[in-house]
Amino acid sequence: MNQESSMTDFTFDDIRAFIARAFLDQDQTVASWHRQEPAFAPDITTASGAEGFAELVLRQHWTNFRLWHVEDRARRKDAGPELIADCMYAIDKLKQERNDLIERLDLFLVCALNSIMPPQAEGVRPRFNTESLGVALDRGSILALKIFHLLEQVERPGAGDDLANECRRRLQVLTEQRTDLLQSVLDLVEDYASGQKRPKVYYQFKMYNDPRLTPELYSRKSGASACL
Repeated sequence: MNQESSMTDFTFDDIRAFIARAFLDQDQTVASWHRQEPAFAPDITTASGAEGFAELVLRQHWTNFRLWHVEDRARRKDAGPELIADCMYAIDKLKQERNDLIERLDLFLVCALNSIMPPQAEGVRPRFNTESLGVALDRGSILALKIFHLLEQVERPGAGDDLANECRRRLQVLTEQRTDLLQSVLDLVEDYASGQKRPKVYYQFKMYNDPRLTPELYSRKSGASACL
């Protein structure tokens, strides 16, 4: 069964459940992955049901997880140029992977939604959202990482009361923002169900990993000036 034909089995309640589970999985795996890294199969599954979507969510979340820690290493003041260069290459690669997986999440959800969307009223201009569901899930992933690492600072021995209290205040704000984000995403699904808005995939078309589109790569000459 191909992905598009199997989407007819989904309902709007299924989509809501997929998204709620995604936010929960992002929360729970941040802590567990700091204890033991996940083991994904080399190739992304072709499953198109709930488990297939959950795998896409976790792969995308894992990309953000690795990106967070590589960026931390790149900020070290004692790091030599080779380490910084390795980190920058890794960051570009992970960002590309992250964006590719956001698009795969969007493709999954748009296919699922299009099969159950009410028909567009004749003569009515379609309305779209400024942010796709996949991008919102990416934001949920990043917020889960921020919350975990702020909590880590609150509990860090020797952090000091002032820093711990500041982190607690930030935690409260970020937790509220993540709760609001989930509700906003679920509200958007309601807009789809009522036909008020139409789902759409928005492609990033990032240029930094394509040597054909990056002047510093396709026109680099010996002796060119270094970065300012």
